[in-house]
Amino acid sequence: MRDMYPEIEPSETGMLDVGDGQHIYWEISGNLTGKPVVFLHGGPGGGTSPAHRRLFDPEKYRIVLFDQRGCGLSIPHASAPEADLSVNTTWHLVRDIEKLREHLGVDRWQVFGGSWGSTLALAYAETHPDRVTELVLRGIFTLRPVELEWFYEGGASVLFPDLWEQFVAAAPHGSPGRYIAEFGRLLDDPDPAVHGPAAIAWSRWESSTITLLPQADTIARFTEPEYATAFARIENHYFRHGGWFTEEQLIRESPKLAGIPAVIVQGRYDICTPIMTAWDLHRAWPEATLKIVDDAGHAFDEPGILAELLAATDRFAETPRDAGE
Repeated sequence: MRDMYPEIEPSETGMLDVGDGQHIYWEISGNLTGKPVVFLHGGPGGGTSPAHRRLFDPEKYRIVLFDQRGCGLSIPHASAPEADLSVNTTWHLVRDIEKLREHLGVDRWQVFGGSWGSTLALAYAETHPDRVTELVLRGIFTLRPVELEWFYEGGASVLFPDLWEQFVAAAPHGSPGRYIAEFGRLLDDPDPAVHGPAAIAWSRWESSTITLLPQADTIARFTEPEYATAFARIENHYFRHGGWFTEEQLIRESPKLAGIPAVIVQGRYDICTPIMTAWDLHRAWPEATLKIVDDAGHAFDEPGILAELLAATDRFAETPRDAGE
C-alpha cells in the first residue's frame, strides 16, 4: 500500500480577512511555482492537519490548506459561546475560497475535498467551474435529508446500537427525526455544563464510526473539548439548515462540471456518508471516474482510500495546469 508523502512544513502562512468579522488561516507548502491545489477539509468544522499536506507531491504541487470559518486556527473560534454562526454558511465558504484564490494570485486550481469537503468542493466548482482544473473527491456527502436521517436520526443505529445508545443518552429529550434539532438546542446553550457533554457525545459518535475499525487516536482528537465544541456546533448548524441547498441541488447541478477531470473515491463500507450518494452523483455525472474501495470505511487515511487518493493527485500532477483553456 502507498504511504503518504514525507512530512513538510508550510513556507507561507497568513490570516485572511473575509468579512463579517471572520479571519481564516491559510498556508502554502510544497513547490511555490508548482501546480496549485486547494484542500477543503471535512466536518464542517473539522479543520486541517499537517497530514493533509502529505496527499500531494511537494515537488510538483503548490499546496494550499485553510481552516474554514470558526475552526482550526481561524477566528473567532466556534468553541466560544458568543461565536456568531449566522455568518457561517456554505455560500460564505464558497466566497471565502474565491477570496483566498484571488489573494494568492491563483488563476485556476485543483480542488480536493473529502466528506463535507466534497460537499464544499462540489458547491464551489458548480459556482466557479472556470476556476477548477480537476476535482478529487472522497466520501461524497450532499446533505440530502436521507443522508442526514441515516447517520444522525437513527438509521446507522442498526449497525452500531451500542454507540448509538451512548449518543442519544446525551440528548434524553430527543426522538427519531428530532435528534439533530435537540442537539442543536443543547449546543446553542452558553453553559459549558450543557453544551460540553452534548458536543463530546456528537463528536464521539462520528469519530467512532468513520473507520472500518476503531481508531483510538481519532476518537481522542475529536473528543478534545475545544475541538468537539466547535466541530459539533458548526456541523449541527449546517445540518439544521440542510447546507442551504435546494432539494438534490449538488447532484442536479452536476452537469455544470462537464469537462472538469474528476476522481471520486468511496469506501464500500462508509457508514458516515454511504455509497448511495457517490453512486447517485456518478450516475448524474458519468464522466467522473468512480473508485470504490471494497475494504474501507470513510476516513482518508484508510489504506485503500489513501492509495486511490494519492494515485489521483499523482495523475493530475502530470496534467498541464492550462489544460482545457
